[in-house]
Amino acid sequence: MNILLFAGLAEAVGAATVRLNVELPASVADAKKALADAYPEAAKLLDSCFAAINHAYANDDAVIRPGDEVAFLPPVSGG
Repeated sequence: MNILLFAGLAEAVGAATVRLNVELPASVADAKKALADAYPEAAKLLDSCFAAINHAYANDDAVIRPGDEVAFLPPVSGG
């Protein structure tokens, strides 16, 4: 599965996209755990990240299916 990363999360991982070996279907929580295992430096940020599946916000129980676009977005501040 490919996961799009944004802002500080992308900086922590060093890439805007990562590929993880996660068997689908899987939950958002499963994807977060796989990302944290692969990139421990990103683990702390994942707790506060929003997830999106196919451009719609998704909670940790949401199911990711083959072909879905998955993104993790940390909260951002600004004005």
